[in-house]
Amino acid sequence: GGGPAGGAPAAPPGSDTYKGWLFKWTNYLKGYQRRWFVLSNGLLSYYRTQAEMAHTCRGTINLSTAHIDTEDSCNIVLSNGGRTYHLKANSEVERQRWVTALELAKAKAIRMRNNQSDDSGDEEPASQSDKSELHGPLKTLSSKLEDLSTCNELIAKHGAALQRSLSELENLRLPADSGEKIKALSLCGVTPLAELSLPVQACRDFLDLAESHSRKWQRLLQHEREQRIRLEETIEQLAKQHNSLERACRGAPGLATGTASSTSTAKAGSVQSAKGEASDEDEETEYFDAMEDAPAFITVTADPKHHRRSGSNLSGASEGHPEDWNLEDSVFESSNQSSYNESTGKDLPRKRRRTRIPDKPNYSLNLWSIMKNCIGKELSKIPMPVNFNEPLSMLQRLTEDLEYHELLDKAVKCESSTEQMCFVAAFSVSSYSTTVHRTAKPFNPLLGETFELDRLEELGFRSLCEQVSHHPPAAAHHVYSRRGWTLWQEITIASKFRGKYLSIMPLGAIHLEFHSSGNHYVWRKVTSTVHNIIVGKLWIDQSGEIEIVNHKSKDKCQLKFTPYSYFSRDVPRKVTGVVSDADGKAHYVMSGTWDEKMECSKILHSSHGSTSTEGKQKTVYQTLSPKVLWRKYPLPDNAENMYFFSELALTLNEPEERVAPTDSRLRPDQRLMESGRWDEANVEKQRLEEKQRAVRRRREAEAVEAMEEGKDYEGYLPLWFERKVDAVTGELICVYKGGYWEAKDKQDWSVCPDIF
Repeated sequence: GGGPAGGAPAAPPGSDTYKGWLFKWTNYLKGYQRRWFVLSNGLLSYYRTQAEMAHTCRGTINLSTAHIDTEDSCNIVLSNGGRTYHLKANSEVERQRWVTALELAKAKAIRMRNNQSDDSGDEEPASQSDKSELHGPLKTLSSKLEDLSTCNELIAKHGAALQRSLSELENLRLPADSGEKIKALSLCGVTPLAELSLPVQACRDFLDLAESHSRKWQRLLQHEREQRIRLEETIEQLAKQHNSLERACRGAPGLATGTASSTSTAKAGSVQSAKGEASDEDEETEYFDAMEDAPAFITVTADPKHHRRSGSNLSGASEGHPEDWNLEDSVFESSNQSSYNESTGKDLPRKRRRTRIPDKPNYSLNLWSIMKNCIGKELSKIPMPVNFNEPLSMLQRLTEDLEYHELLDKAVKCESSTEQMCFVAAFSVSSYSTTVHRTAKPFNPLLGETFELDRLEELGFRSLCEQVSHHPPAAAHHVYSRRGWTLWQEITIASKFRGKYLSIMPLGAIHLEFHSSGNHYVWRKVTSTVHNIIVGKLWIDQSGEIEIVNHKSKDKCQLKFTPYSYFSRDVPRKVTGVVSDADGKAHYVMSGTWDEKMECSKILHSSHGSTSTEGKQKTVYQTLSPKVLWRKYPLPDNAENMYFFSELALTLNEPEERVAPTDSRLRPDQRLMESGRWDEANVEKQRLEEKQRAVRRRREAEAVEAMEEGKDYEGYLPLWFERKVDAVTGELICVYKGGYWEAKDKQDWSVCPDIF
């Protein structure tokens, strides 16, 4: 959900008026819709467009009595009585700006309401503790004022007596100088008595003022108490987390003794939130549960220096020294941008590749007029204009799986099969990172169409794809790397349009073999779903499970792609899994997201925990700190106008010499679309499809003729691949039979059909 909000708010948080675009949840049919929100005078109003502000308001919520909540990094929930707004910002920073503005506006609205209550004479109820705290000082102040008044009366009384005594002395017959001194003494006594009444009167005025403002003080005190309670709760939570982290640094349970030290916890392999607390029985022991069927694992991060008795070398056996996990070894700490030149010690210059393509034209199209007659049909059989495409073929999209080939180069260096499995698992997830923004459909390859990617001198590998079947559409792929691995696959795409979403189900196994060890890995892809086909912003999700099996060592990795749910608090696009050996013993926890990064955490200890309410056994894992195996490369500048292509994708359709005449780079409709000439591309696309239909009809006629004559008809045979029964899976699969690169060296393309 969500998407670009179309610009920052019009005013900074804290100003009287705050405006900007947000996405508001409407209903399950339309989902989130972009709306213009205006925050002013404690009221949040929204409009469909900015122009509507002059005449039509779609809704308003009063913040003085509203509850503000944040569900995840981009969501805001406002509730006031029976009215609730579910809002979504473009980013976490944007969300925080809005939350700050809403909180400030809410506080200001509450103050305005309280001031109006003071003017009307209404008094809000305050808690008994607030009243006692406020009335206590007022009562003490009033008591002190009474004492001061009593002292003033006593001074006045004694002063009057002194004045009478001085008057009597004046009436006596005394020497002249004595009379003058008595008069001076009388004046000195009267003046202080007169001035003493001024501070007493000021004290009375202060007390009256304090009592008149007592109600405001009560409200302010109540507000401050609430803020203090929130702050205390926050500090308490931070203190618990800090305490857990301190105990984790002091040590964790050793495998030899079986004792446990307190540790910090983190979901899905990251140390971000410490929700577990020490048990009452042992203050230094914590337990962490993880569902086996839904691996939202909670890892326990231990200090390596307390675990020097825990097994053999990391790269030599399934369990390793924890201290080795933190060493900057050549496998885990090597650069993601490694190249063949670096591994061989040669400094050969790389060929300069293009870094941009023409910007995507802004053409509008009525999607419903095309799709309404296609519900329930196979997507590959629907004639689609290039407006829904991107200027790459399915063969080129398949080659994009090699974007992070360096993960396999690192896996070659691993001596442990379970450690190698971690890199293979990260590689299997990385192939989905390019799809997060790629909602456009690739071109369906023509039968016999090929695509080569020769990076043998630059990156150490060369790749070849061929469309080996048209109905059902199937593509065969073969990759050879000098660095010690070979990958091959045959993928058949099954897709169904369901009205609101499109399901894309890749069928077929992916094979990966390492030359030196002979480890042979096999896995299958998960289902991709394109949502909001008819209404709303298109977005893609991946869901399902991947089981990677090493058929030599019998190691396994179970990966789960959690589908997106509006009601879930999990991280979007979450992937979790466990790497285990042939005996079923878990060695590593895999965690991350398919659009950003993957991490693995080495398991030091595992045990069975309590049983869930569903009757399933939970597992407790204790691990070392996670290692980042893969992180997505940032997209190029201006990617949003270039179909969100990655750096590799931008080079895939770059014209190259000496390629086969059936190569996707030579496809005319695809080239016209990339150049922005979409109308011409649509005409050319129809011509190529009609040409392919004519070839298919001719083959069908030949098959009928051969049948009538009692002859065998082989039908279409792939050019560079042949069908064999796979020895590992027992499936019939197209494998590379050789000859392509030799034909390229000789520039002998006589076997290639004329498909363009």
